Amino acid sequence: MPIILSTVNVNGVRAAATKGMLPWLDATEADIVCLQETRATDAQVATALAPALDAGWVLSHAEPESKGRAGVGILSRRAPDAVRIGFGSSEFAESGRYLEADFGEVTVASVYVHSGEENTPKQDEKYRFMAELGAYLKTRTGEFVVSGDWNIAPAEVDLKNWKGNQKSAGFLPEERAWIAELLAAGYVDVVRALHPDVAGPYSWWSYRGRAFDNDSGWRIDYQLALGELTTRAKQAVVERAAAYDQRWSDHAPVTVQYR
Repeated sequence: MPIILSTVNVNGVRAAATKGMLPWLDATEADIVCLQETRATDAQVATALAPALDAGWVLSHAEPESKGRAGVGILSRRAPDAVRIGFGSSEFAESGRYLEADFGEVTVASVYVHSGEENTPKQDEKYRFMAELGAYLKTRTGEFVVSGDWNIAPAEVDLKNWKGNQKSAGFLPEERAWIAELLAAGYVDVVRALHPDVAGPYSWWSYRGRAFDNDSGWRIDYQLALGELTTRAKQAVVERAAAYDQRWSDHAPVTVQYR
């Protein structure tokens, strides 16, 4: 079946809902929207998105155990056939970083890989999460797409200031090698496949300085697909706001049309 799939890190769903997320949901043609960093409980997300849910969107959500951190969700035009939280990890079962839902023959996952910080326990935790998630993703087959905020720019073309970030979390050799391993295992980065020769298109810009105005961004939000979905992706766009004051998150939605 044809699917329009969007993914966006909302940077706190309660704030996003007051800044423009709700009008965006009202206008989007997406069939499914993957959310990351809701930073809220199930009840809080449902309250923040109540107008969208009243309009027909169906919410699946994995709330985080740590207050104010993580949280992933999937909004869909129809109820999924099944929903699963986590990927079998005991350490990260309640972290609110992974959620997947079945829609007919297609399984859609929303993932949030946290940012990390080199040479700190936070980065060690990120590597543990990556190791377990990667092992799980390599077992997947069929029509499957995992979308989200990976907090890793895979290549130099994926961030504006790559020379100045070679020792920064999000562009470390170990992180980039992990993404390369997933691609070698059969996943296709559909946005890059559809835009092979362009810088970015970036999906995140710091709120600091003039990063957004100068388009000094990172491409850290993307969709990795398996199966026939890899050849069915026909169009991908980053829905970058027209101006700084029109942003409702520091990330922009990344939307892919699958035939």
